[in-house]
Amino acid sequence: MPLLTHEACELNELLMSCVNSINSMGLFLSQVKDPELKGIIQKHMAAHIQDYNMKVEWATKGTSTQQLQVPSMPSQTAGGTNKLPQAVTPNPDMTALDDRSVATSYLLTLKRAGRDYAWATFECSDPQLRTFLEDAFTMCSRHAFEVAEYMVKHGWYPSEPASSTLLQKMHQTYQSVPEPVAVH
Repeated sequence: MPLLTHEACELNELLMSCVNSINSMGLFLSQVKDPELKGIIQKHMAAHIQDYNMKVEWATKGTSTQQLQVPSMPSQTAGGTNKLPQAVTPNPDMTALDDRSVATSYLLTLKRAGRDYAWATFECSDPQLRTFLEDAFTMCSRHAFEVAEYMVKHGWYPSEPASSTLLQKMHQTYQSVPEPVAVH
């Protein structure tokens, strides 16, 4: 069955987003200094290229014979950290990206792409295309988790455990509901 008009429009937006992401990743790889961050981006690049190629296949053939290789969930390494967040100020005269700028830009690219995939999934009526978009969302989510953990470790992304006061207030506000017997 051919793509519906709204599916084709969503796919076009996602393709443009992929071109931007892959081009940005290429730029990031040419400027990043930290081998760990470079390794993360290099590892992710193949998945983003596969994702793009699958969308091209959908756009040209109305289907894809591939299955996106969704990475497993990375283990949580940084969590909260005692490292003080490092201050940052925009630099309108910047001519090259430092590692923090690369990580920040890549993280925001992944988050934006993930939101776009989630939205497109809800607009999709083809089960195979919908599954692909769900997989692409999961890929972005897992890649973003890995980059955020890297940033937390370097003090570039504030992260700390919620206060016991906040958690106590939540506990007082919300109570569990007994689940019905026939939960699906």
